[in-house]
Amino acid sequence: MSKRRVTKRQKEIAKLTENLKACELKDAVKVLKNAPKTRFDQSVELQFKLGVDLSASDQGVRGTAVLPHGQGKKLKVIVFCKDENAKAAEEAGADVVGGNELVEKILGGWMDFDVAVAAPSMMKEVGKLGKVLGPRGLMPSPKAGTVTDNPAKAVKEVKSGRIEFKMDKLGNVNTLIGKLSFSEDALYENGAALIEALIKARPKTLKGAYIRNGHISSTMGPGIRLDLSKVLKEKTAEE
Repeated sequence: MSKRRVTKRQKEIAKLTENLKACELKDAVKVLKNAPKTRFDQSVELQFKLGVDLSASDQGVRGTAVLPHGQGKKLKVIVFCKDENAKAAEEAGADVVGGNELVEKILGGWMDFDVAVAAPSMMKEVGKLGKVLGPRGLMPSPKAGTVTDNPAKAVKEVKSGRIEFKMDKLGNVNTLIGKLSFSEDALYENGAALIEALIKARPKTLKGAYIRNGHISSTMGPGIRLDLSKVLKEKTAEE
């Protein structure tokens, strides 16, 4: 059996991380920024393994966070609403605004958007899209702030950096926090905002450790384990 060829880039990454232990977020960001470059702007993600009871219906983790520097991509936002709310949503920067005709358009296969916002009065019709939007994580939800009486405000928040995070079936949370071209401070501030929001989303019924471990990584870079002990200790002290 032939051995897998190790590239020069992989060797440089291995050398950079060979003696690396768990790092605080700021130091981990610095390591990512010092990793070998690529020809494209890599995405940067935070990944967490949660210590929730996966069989408990009241221990699902979902919430929102405002990344002060955004995710580094322009989000297309659609809004399901009518009348005066429609005009306000358009003025707030919504890419597409509509009522029943927008529902039918999506049922017909159109999916060129990243976030969907809906007025409560439209949810009966939007409910028809559950099987289409649900599996993609695009279904409007009150908990995520995307079902609201003020769609224009929701559009402005999404456009300015508000994101939604949600635990998957295995108890993991994986969320994009920016691009590697961001400054170290920008990536750190985005990551810190997400971690703070995730801590606030801790289920009230959970016993024991909430965040078992966390990592930060870039598309073609190393995965670096995070030392979250300080931030978790500070949050516990606040409570």
